[in-house]
Amino acid sequence: MSLNVLFLGEIVGRAGIAVLKKELRNLRHELEVDLCIANGEGTTNGFGIGAAHSLQLSKLGVDVITGGEKLYYKVDFVEFLPKCPFAIRPANFPPQSPGKPFRIMERKGRKVAIVNFISSSGFSRIGASNPFVQADHLLKKLGEEADITLVQFHSATTAECATFGHYLDGRVACVIGTHNKVMSADAAIMACGTAFISDNGRCGADMSVGGLDPAKEIFKFTTALPTRSWESWDDCQIQGVLVKVDEESGRATAIEPVRRRVQVEKPEVRKSDD
Repeated sequence: MSLNVLFLGEIVGRAGIAVLKKELRNLRHELEVDLCIANGEGTTNGFGIGAAHSLQLSKLGVDVITGGEKLYYKVDFVEFLPKCPFAIRPANFPPQSPGKPFRIMERKGRKVAIVNFISSSGFSRIGASNPFVQADHLLKKLGEEADITLVQFHSATTAECATFGHYLDGRVACVIGTHNKVMSADAAIMACGTAFISDNGRCGADMSVGGLDPAKEIFKFTTALPTRSWESWDDCQIQGVLVKVDEESGRATAIEPVRRRVQVEKPEVRKSDD
């Protein structure tokens, strides 16, 4: 028997919410998903996540919300996070950071730990500790409390994510990369039974710049003028990976990319959106 875990790509803006609202329940049923994990730090207009949006994701079928360098961008979520039962912060954030560094849930009679780490080299401004060192300490603790450990790694480079995957191979069920919001082509089961992908994509507009309106991003690069990014609604998709984990051994048996177009209606443009 296997535990089926759906890792959704980063949710970007209202388009990302819309595709989950329309299709996630069906997808969970079709893929027989036991646990759904999603990076939610871009849910609110692509930059951070508000408390209300986190609650909405939970109601739509996301069991655990993870994040990265944008996790604390919205003040109301920072205040909500310490008591939020379905969201975790990167485990190698400073110890005094709001939120829990991991979560343990029971599925099919097994205790499953979900852990989120972030690169300490690509996001130096946030003061995260070395994820490799922190993983050694935390996995030792989790080995005594959980039967299966799932890891999500937030990194700007595929090389660092791959290195982290090889480092944890055989010690965790999977290492799933986030941040770049582009589905990579390196999904695999590693030598010692850990499922890996360096980036599992995004939920939102595929024909975009990381889920954002290309025109706004072009303006930034061609003028050097600051302007507000905005979400795109062109070719909306649910992206992610389905990881199958053997319940007894805690090793992955398969990792399958998930990519599904979803027809959603773009809301009317408000004057404040221009």
